[in-house]
Amino acid sequence: MSATEIWRGKTIVITGASSGIGEAAAKQLAAKGAVVCLVARRAEELSRVAADIETAGGIAHCYSANLAENDSVDALIATLLKDHPCIDVLVNNAGRSIRRPLLESLDRPHDFERTIQLNYLAVVRLTLGLLPPMLARGRGHIINVSSVAALMTTPRFAAYLASKSAVDAFSRSLRIELAEKGIAVTSINYPLVKTAMTAPTAVYKYLPQMEVADAAAWIVEAIATRPARRTIRTALAFQVATVIMPGPALKLLASFYARRVAKLRQKVEAEAAQ
Repeated sequence: MSATEIWRGKTIVITGASSGIGEAAAKQLAAKGAVVCLVARRAEELSRVAADIETAGGIAHCYSANLAENDSVDALIATLLKDHPCIDVLVNNAGRSIRRPLLESLDRPHDFERTIQLNYLAVVRLTLGLLPPMLARGRGHIINVSSVAALMTTPRFAAYLASKSAVDAFSRSLRIELAEKGIAVTSINYPLVKTAMTAPTAVYKYLPQMEVADAAAWIVEAIATRPARRTIRTALAFQVATVIMPGPALKLLASFYARRVAKLRQKVEAEAAQ
C-alpha cells in the first residue's frame, strides 16, 4: 500500500481547528488525502480553513461547537456520527491556558473550573461519544494533545497543568483498556508552540518555541505510527526525576524557575524602558 493510499478517505476529527496547530494539522492531513472534520467555536474561521483546504484540492467539513458546554458537545457527537459513521481518528486538540500564580487565584476557583471543563471533561465526553463505532469496527485512534507542563511541573500554571495531567492519566487508562480492541491512544506533550495562545505572554518571545507547522507534523506522524506518547526528551527526563526523587527534584525545579523568571523579567523591563 502506497503512502497516498494509507491516507486517502481516512476521516479525521480535529478540535480547535480554526487556528494554530489544529488548522495546520488539518491542512497537512487534507493534503495527504484525508477527509478532515473541523471543530471549533468560530464558524467564520472554520469556513476560512475549509475554503483553504478545498482550494488546495482537499475535503473538509465544518462543525461549530462550544466544547465548554456539555449540550454542545453532545449535539456535536450526534451530528458527527450521523454524517460520518466511520470516523477513523479523533484529535482532541482544543484547549485553554491560564497563566496565574496560585496566590493570585485564591478567589478565582472558576479559573480551574473552566479550564478543566474544556481541557479535560470535554475531551472525555467527546472521546466516549465517538468510541462505540470504533469499537464496533475494531479500529480507530484517539490523539489527546497535552503539554510538557504535565510532565515537568511548571509554576504559575496550576489550573492548566492539572487539566492536562488529567488528560494524560485518562489517555494512559484508555490505551491499556483498548489495547486489545484495535484502538490506539496517543498523548502528544508539546513544548511551547508559537500560537495565538502563547502570544499574550511577553516573556515567551525570549524562550524557544516550536513552529506551528512542525507541531502539526507531530500529529500527522502520530496518526501514521500510533505511539503511546510524543514529546521532547527534556520533559521525559524531568518526569523521571520527579518520580524517583520528588522532594529534591521539585526543589531544584523551583530554584530553576525562580532564576529563569527573574532573568526574563529583566529582559522584558529592559525592553519596555527603551
